[in-house]
Amino acid sequence: MVNLSESFDRQKMMETLVDPDVSSILAELESGEKDSVYLTDKLQLSSIQIKDRLSYVIEHHFVIIDQNNGNEIFKVDLNKLNKIMESDDNFKNVVDGLTELDQYLN
Repeated sequence: MVNLSESFDRQKMMETLVDPDVSSILAELESGEKDSVYLTDKLQLSSIQIKDRLSYVIEHHFVIIDQNNGNEIFKVDLNKLNKIMESDDNFKNVVDGLTELDQYLN
């Protein structure tokens, strides 16, 4: 079971997750980990911009960055993300929005 007892501002987390750039990044990561080169090419954002947009979700381990041969690999903790979505009725709209955005982008 995913433990969401760690302290973070739920409102700030929700605002972060519905940000259009963050939503786009998470939609890309939903299907699996991606390296920074893929994300920067796909989203037309620099690696610094991606990390800046994701800073709050990275800080609270919703997105993890690993290193592989000097390349940054971004991956989302889907269990943790799903748990916060399930714990808030307002997130049904966010999930639907992410699904629509993912379909639009792909």
